[in-house]
Amino acid sequence: MPTVDFTLRWADDTEQRCQSPSTAIEPYLAEGASYPHEELLRRTRDGLTAASDRVVEVYGMACTAAAAQLEAIERAARPGLVTVTRLRRAPTRIRFPAPERLSGHYEVVIVGGGQAGLAVSHCLLERGVRHVVLERDRVLHNWRDARWDAFSLVTPNWQCALPGHPYAGDDPDGFMVKDEILAYVEPYAQGKPVYEGVTVHAVRPGFEVETSHGTLTADQVVLAVGGYHVPRAPDLGLPGIHSAAYRNPHALPDGPVLVVGTGQSGAQIAEDLHLAGREVHLAVGTAPRVARFYRGRDCVAWLQDMGHYDMPVTEHPQGKGARHEANHYVTGRGGGHDLDLRAFARERMHLHGRLTHVEDGTLHFAGDLQQNLDAADATMERIKDAIDRHIAANAIDAPTEPRYTPVWRPLTDGSGTLEATEISTIVWATGFTPSWSFVHLPEAFDADGHPEHLRGVTAVDGLYFIGLPWLHTWGSGRFAGIARDAEHLAEAIGARAARPQAA
Repeated sequence: MPTVDFTLRWADDTEQRCQSPSTAIEPYLAEGASYPHEELLRRTRDGLTAASDRVVEVYGMACTAAAAQLEAIERAARPGLVTVTRLRRAPTRIRFPAPERLSGHYEVVIVGGGQAGLAVSHCLLERGVRHVVLERDRVLHNWRDARWDAFSLVTPNWQCALPGHPYAGDDPDGFMVKDEILAYVEPYAQGKPVYEGVTVHAVRPGFEVETSHGTLTADQVVLAVGGYHVPRAPDLGLPGIHSAAYRNPHALPDGPVLVVGTGQSGAQIAEDLHLAGREVHLAVGTAPRVARFYRGRDCVAWLQDMGHYDMPVTEHPQGKGARHEANHYVTGRGGGHDLDLRAFARERMHLHGRLTHVEDGTLHFAGDLQQNLDAADATMERIKDAIDRHIAANAIDAPTEPRYTPVWRPLTDGSGTLEATEISTIVWATGFTPSWSFVHLPEAFDADGHPEHLRGVTAVDGLYFIGLPWLHTWGSGRFAGIARDAEHLAEAIGARAARPQAA
């Protein structure tokens, strides 16, 4: 049974390392959250009791460790805010252990054991290319450890088509939840040359790969670590967590919650909190939205038929700029539906404009609420216009339906202030900052430090990226486009290997 290690920082800055004998404590605490000490004591008491009950249920004997831990917390308690600085499951046995020391030469080293790295590995195995996949954590740890409990895909299951491993379930039009995603992808790692628990510290010229287990060399290197590396949140001295640490509404401190950002994560987390009956304030950004269904089908299905997901980034109206745009918000939760922020407001969620700054404990919001809501709706309606044109041009027999009519309009422009004392915590759904500092090959990046490539092939001969948003098409950063990208890179790797190399 996995244990959970957590660290409490009391108001006097002393820290206490703690452990729960089971994961049953996880719904009671959130990493990074701050609680009044009385609430923290109640939550740890309830959480450790639940953890102890889990041990009794599984092993049939009382758990003295939970009682001892609770007693230690109560002895250490200090008045004031208490922050959970760390909340992690203790490491479990890894499936693909690495040797104590790694060395030697490989034709290809793949950095990253997520779905993109595994897809490239599959394609290289088909071609007989000797390679290794290095994963710093466990395979798919982001799906396992960095998604909230109610997470589901926002694209239908039929788009999950890893090379040699298409979705084979009985709900192709549904949306897999977190455990189903893991069940789909985890078997894909079997039979591949994966080493877990290996951190890559540096990729140097000549493809010298320095790791936590030693140094390897390679003819070619594939960077399959995605583009979402470091959670981005301002340090304003206010209690809060990043969306990557959010798990469920009940783990957050009691009281109203402010969610900052309305991209995919922010809009879905706001709904998760709202459905749980939490009082929610939402700082509405500029992200667009899309309808879940229109004229009898999922909009994704219409756009697939229209060839939208085959459009390369080089033909996108925004060009490479598309790589930095927010995703359209929508949800697959409960079979899929629209995320209508206006409907949330009608149900008493508090909508504000963008958060601009915090001064002396007061949060300030821009006066752009109405225009942000209108712009998101306009994007949704333009997509419907395109679907209508496709239906008409192809004489498709599809039902008609009325267009969206706003169900709520703000009485103000959304500007104003909110005292930090009026909320218990903030969820920062403000994205991530990429960190490529371990790659010591500057020719692979543009002047702003972003990967520079054409379909994942860089100017550094033998260096490749995969799994990035709009690497080639819309689906490149999702299950939908990984197979095409992995095949392309495998072909490029094979072509380079066949060329005579300079001594």
